[in-house]
Amino acid sequence: MTTNNCLEVLAGQCSRAGIKEENEDSCGILLPEDTATINKGIVAVVADGVGGSEAGREASEYCVKGFISDYYSTPDSWTVQTSGERVIGAVNSWLYNQGQKRFQTDVSLASTIAVLVLRSMTAHLFHVGDSRIQILRDGDLRSLTRDHRMQIGHGKNYLARAMGAEHDVRIEYSTVDLQLGDLFVLTSDGVHEFLSVAEIRSIIDGEREDMEKAAESVVEAAISAGSDDNVTCQVLKIRSLPNQDENAYYQYLTRLPFPPPLGPGMTIDGYEVIKELHSSSTIQVYLARDPASDDTFVIKTPSINYEDDAAYIDRFVHEEWVGRRINSPHVLKVCKLKHERSHLYYGAEYIQGQALSEWIGANPVPDLAVVRDIAEQIVKGLRAFHRKEMVHQDLKPENVMISAEGHVKIIDFGSTFVAGLKEVYTPVEHSLIQGTANYVAPELFAGYEASPKTDMFSLAVTLYEMLSGGHFPYPAQEKAMARKHYQYTSIRHYNEAVPVWMDGAVRKAVDPQPDKRYPVFSEFLYDLCHPNAEFMKAGEPLIERSPLAFWRAMAAILVLSNLITLIILL
Repeated sequence: MTTNNCLEVLAGQCSRAGIKEENEDSCGILLPEDTATINKGIVAVVADGVGGSEAGREASEYCVKGFISDYYSTPDSWTVQTSGERVIGAVNSWLYNQGQKRFQTDVSLASTIAVLVLRSMTAHLFHVGDSRIQILRDGDLRSLTRDHRMQIGHGKNYLARAMGAEHDVRIEYSTVDLQLGDLFVLTSDGVHEFLSVAEIRSIIDGEREDMEKAAESVVEAAISAGSDDNVTCQVLKIRSLPNQDENAYYQYLTRLPFPPPLGPGMTIDGYEVIKELHSSSTIQVYLARDPASDDTFVIKTPSINYEDDAAYIDRFVHEEWVGRRINSPHVLKVCKLKHERSHLYYGAEYIQGQALSEWIGANPVPDLAVVRDIAEQIVKGLRAFHRKEMVHQDLKPENVMISAEGHVKIIDFGSTFVAGLKEVYTPVEHSLIQGTANYVAPELFAGYEASPKTDMFSLAVTLYEMLSGGHFPYPAQEKAMARKHYQYTSIRHYNEAVPVWMDGAVRKAVDPQPDKRYPVFSEFLYDLCHPNAEFMKAGEPLIERSPLAFWRAMAAILVLSNLITLIILL
């Protein structure tokens, strides 16, 4: 994570009807408070209702209000691009469907839209139509968007794209790295078609500290220049960036001290510790009770051994952040504690059961139907991560819990990759490879970004371990990864009860090359439960199907070869 209010912006806007009776332009800027600036960023939107449409004003207002409200409702774990494109797509669909329903024409609720999202160290731009986003940097004002217009006939040009004009909208998306002092200017065509780049730059240069005045001055200048359209301008200046050093970041992370060692009967913030469930050099887990409600839950505390390790503390905070945003019956639920915390820890539900690693030890020759059921439940949990643009990255038997009733839950989110958080600046560097070596997908060792197929590889390794009685698909897997040399050993080498087609499904899911794995989990699950003829065509190599029969056949061939040689010689 990062500290609050690291990105600071000065902003101003102005929109007027100009010489027209009605202003069909709309604009809006939201400078959120608290963590929303970090998680979602600062948003500015300009929309221009298409002239000639029956409800241009309504369309532009819906674009602005709809984007701002819906964008901040998207998951914090999504990237800005995913959030922005999905919201714009939804707004476009509403405009188009309402237009068809109310006016029965293709261009009835239509508008342009230009969106600027400032998050951490990056500007994200979304653009449909001919409203513009420009940047003033080092004395040079240049456009960051391209007008979506087409020329027809003799010098006449028309709007080529608009929100609400078609069922599907083509969105132009781009990014720009932020620099201190950058000045962004968003305008409708009633401004930039009547003022030159030099004129806009000159006006803004004269109002470097008052963004509201700068926007008003640009609008007034456009009207004075003879603009025959509505006129809108927004100006945003980057006042500060999240460039704090590691010491400052560490101070933020340690605003809550580490808790002392806890024991039965002790209390922390009103919660009673019942017993210690787990302790290691990196973490402590306790069973606790809330006396007010008599509810039991788990308290997880960081190890005092890492009190001065910013990267460790960051991962601990990250784990709670992830857990709060996942809602699935197959993922450990992080609790919302009732009392304000005096120390660094978090609460989670208490699962009475055993880790999958213990289950494997107790079931060396497992029931195949039970294995499939466990796999299906794990996939349901992983999908909850993937829908939020997260990848667990550390799926293994130790991180899967099974209750006494057979209910499966994924635990431990410290290694989870979050696409949205990748866009947030932090001075703390983490290892590029997260997870446990034997379960880590090979592409991560090659420097590629985690994806759902990364979790598929880990799941396939876990299933292999379940079906083979504790073995791995690639012998000496850590060395194999280092050498980039993988030689798959059939599950049937260890357990002949596993069908050829089921082994084939695991083999495909654990392929070292991600593009050769299943494209989606549903196909993997289907092949685990149904014979795939593709895996039965050539059959298994005899050495994998039956090593003993293979070596007997080889011995027979050698004896026969020797007999033939002797006959020829005699």
